[in-house]
Amino acid sequence: MEVFPINKKERVIAAVRGQKIDYIPAGLWMHFPAQMHHGIEAVKAHIKFYRETGTDILKVMNENLMPLNPIAKADDWKHIKPISLNSDYVKDQLEIIKRVKDEIKDEAVILATIHGVVASAFHSCKDPSTYDTEGGVLQKHLQEKPQIVGNAFRILAEGLAQLSQACIEAGADGIYYATLGGETYRFTDEEFYKYIKPNDLYILDAVSHVPGFNVLHMCKDRLNLSRYKDYPTEVVNWSVHADNPPLTDADKLFPGKAVLGGLDSSAGPIVSGTLKDIEKEVQNTIDSMKGFKFILGGDCTLPTGIPYERIRKAIETSRN
Repeated sequence: MEVFPINKKERVIAAVRGQKIDYIPAGLWMHFPAQMHHGIEAVKAHIKFYRETGTDILKVMNENLMPLNPIAKADDWKHIKPISLNSDYVKDQLEIIKRVKDEIKDEAVILATIHGVVASAFHSCKDPSTYDTEGGVLQKHLQEKPQIVGNAFRILAEGLAQLSQACIEAGADGIYYATLGGETYRFTDEEFYKYIKPNDLYILDAVSHVPGFNVLHMCKDRLNLSRYKDYPTEVVNWSVHADNPPLTDADKLFPGKAVLGGLDSSAGPIVSGTLKDIEKEVQNTIDSMKGFKFILGGDCTLPTGIPYERIRKAIETSRN
């Protein structure tokens, strides 16, 4: 008689390791309304989402962003302050993870969201929602004052490494590292390899000992995925619906790694289709990923407000 994993967490870990599993696990997540971003309301929102959707992975969202700094020109980056684990926004995030862990225990994998060095740098000087239109400001400043801005990136990376470790200590099984900067139109190869990649690796190396797994989320469109080929995570995730390679290229791009994703989380059936459409997309995705170490998921974060029954339908279909 074959022995399969007995709970969600064991099943996800088995999938990542390429072991025998009884069904494809799934991990989906969304941003909650603003009133549920912090404190006990954030905890309640995460638990409700977990219980009502049936997700195998609970990613703790991180709305506790870097405080805005008065950065108007490249020279202003010399005033960037290190991340302190005693800061209110950090303590709030860690408390959310602890409370979620207390509730979920070891039923499912809990991931802590870590905004990468580029995202955190942008959050520290701009509204996160303007990255698509104003993200070039980082490159502009870096080109004007490479030593000053490069040093600011390292200061942020050192704090993010500490935060990542603290998230694991708070109860997370791994981190979901959301990296930016891989877009072919954003930074040159020279800039990426000199100022971005070493800081990404500094953060990821800080949690590379985690016995569960860490996820590398490569965000945005027109990515140069080869820039990430040796990042030390067990799982990779990127959008296949934004002028990027298909997930079936994973063996070539990231040999040996597990793949998370497949569903269009911005405009696909799970967002606007019928339940039958959702079922069809899930089945087609799973069929296309046979032979891979695979976890069903979105290519990014689902929009706020999607009815949970739609998410639950995708997850239940993966178990048939």
